[in-house]
Amino acid sequence: MKIYLAPVKFYNTLLIDKIRSELTRYLSYEIRQVELKINIENSYSKERHQYFSTQIISEAIKQTKTLNGKVVILTKVDLFIPVLTFVFGEAQLNGRHSIVSLCRLHEEFYTGKTDEGLLLKRTLKEILHELGHNFGLKHCSDWDCVMHSSTSIEEVDIKGDNYCRVCAGKVNV
Repeated sequence: MKIYLAPVKFYNTLLIDKIRSELTRYLSYEIRQVELKINIENSYSKERHQYFSTQIISEAIKQTKTLNGKVVILTKVDLFIPVLTFVFGEAQLNGRHSIVSLCRLHEEFYTGKTDEGLLLKRTLKEILHELGHNFGLKHCSDWDCVMHSSTSIEEVDIKGDNYCRVCAGKVNV
């Protein structure tokens, strides 16, 4: 099985290459990049000034039926689901598709300061978290586990950067 990274409204090829390289340290799956032609403007909410993540995933499903593996959409746009103010990402539980937004993972969003190392670390945590849901994992109570729920950037920073022993066994890392 493969994991496909699908950049949508995300053009930082250097960061994508770093993400691909780093993910191989955590996962034993082949990591590839795939291009999707998704018009995400249909998922934009003028009231919220954000994009509806579930709708973007739905569009990706239509375009990836022939891919054998998990598909992680990477984007820089701000995401939401109707019941939350924002989300860092969303995933199909036991499914193939997930999305991660880097919008609120940038330190610039909070302090105005650039920190590429911190951005990479946060992004990897959120990709591993959403992939965990794809592999059937629910939120973990262990703060050292990447599957711990994060509703703020502080919680992303505090939680671990890999799966705990119990979760890792279910992902087959």
